[in-house]
Amino acid sequence: MSKFNSKRRSTLKQLGALAGAGAAAQAAPGIARFAYAASEPIRIGAQIHRTGIGASYGRWYERVTRAAVDLINEEGGINGRPVELIVEDDGTDPKRGAEVVEKFATLHKADVAYGTLFSHVVIGSAPRAGELKLPYLVVSEGHHVASGSLNRYVFQPGITDVRSQVISMAPWISQNLGRKVTMIFPDFAFGHDHRDYFSAAIAEQGGEVVQRIAIPPTESSFTRYFPRIPSSTEVLYHVMVGPGVLTFVKELGQHFGRNRPQIFGFIDSLEAVDLATPQLEFLDGTYFWEGNPRYAQAGQTAHDQFYRRAVGVDDNGASVSDARDVSTYAHMFGCWETLFIIKQAMEMSDYQRPDAASRRGLVEALESLNGFALSREHPQGDKIFNGRIHQSFGHQYISKVDNGRLDVVHTTAIADGLYEAEADYTQMPL
Repeated sequence: MSKFNSKRRSTLKQLGALAGAGAAAQAAPGIARFAYAASEPIRIGAQIHRTGIGASYGRWYERVTRAAVDLINEEGGINGRPVELIVEDDGTDPKRGAEVVEKFATLHKADVAYGTLFSHVVIGSAPRAGELKLPYLVVSEGHHVASGSLNRYVFQPGITDVRSQVISMAPWISQNLGRKVTMIFPDFAFGHDHRDYFSAAIAEQGGEVVQRIAIPPTESSFTRYFPRIPSSTEVLYHVMVGPGVLTFVKELGQHFGRNRPQIFGFIDSLEAVDLATPQLEFLDGTYFWEGNPRYAQAGQTAHDQFYRRAVGVDDNGASVSDARDVSTYAHMFGCWETLFIIKQAMEMSDYQRPDAASRRGLVEALESLNGFALSREHPQGDKIFNGRIHQSFGHQYISKVDNGRLDVVHTTAIADGLYEAEADYTQMPL
């Protein structure tokens, strides 16, 4: 059972009062609130990018996951049982990812596997999860889950996918920034989703992609790619990942100077990067997609306040203990929300143990969900869930850089990102 120090417990009391936490607010310092009905814990295997090109995300994915587990345990666990978190580093590597999934199932006897971000790791790990019949809930963005290319044991309920994101934002880009677009994207599955689905989405708006520039995600210098940007470009669309993102943005500014097209980026290009970093001034007046706004907005909800404080993030999206430690705020909410979805589905199915019957019941319970309301458990916003394709649909945020911070200028409706299902996992055998 999770044990909180008095400071942590006091903080959760205040937050619970703020966002309707209720039970957490009644916890007495130094006294365990719940006597668990069973000593055997629910074991969640967290597949984390502690090393490799996804490490900056992995650090924050792990922090958010631990905060959510602490809160769940403080409030009674799942089905009266404590949650035990088992973390394994996959090195942001597909082969190692599959090995981690197998380790969760065979060595740790985990009830579920959870947490993976980078698309190539998800794609490399998912087949083994299906073979082992281990429910595998990813916090990625690729279209690989919703496309039907994986298997019935893989879900992405806590975050939207790239196809939905770009469909919902292409109309705003075409109407406000321009229609001749050059795309810069990472040369792997995630980037290919952007290439394919944004190209189609902007074409539907009467626009066109005039150049597509794929860059290896491990690249450390980018200047040799920029001369390929055509002079006809009205909008530069960029999404980069990995340890070189700060260099990418700095070199982009050096290349263009003051004479630049409109720029629309995915915050992936600046996740975990301080906007106050020297040489990023050129970003003022440019736009970014955010899955969840890094900076607390004027209309901030009590749910976002609760979530920020629970995970140790300030109103600027940085660690409360170190303002230089900028979070991956646009993505990491998916970890928080997915854990509460696991809890919800396990309680619906009266999940008992990591055997075939309980896991089948858990999968069917997840598939029966229709959506999630804006709440403490879902602070990013309300969502629709399609159990046939194991994918959630939610709001997207377009933010403008203004004086070194990001301010939301447009929020999409959920309907803007809906598309016709291509698959039906519920027809696959369990």
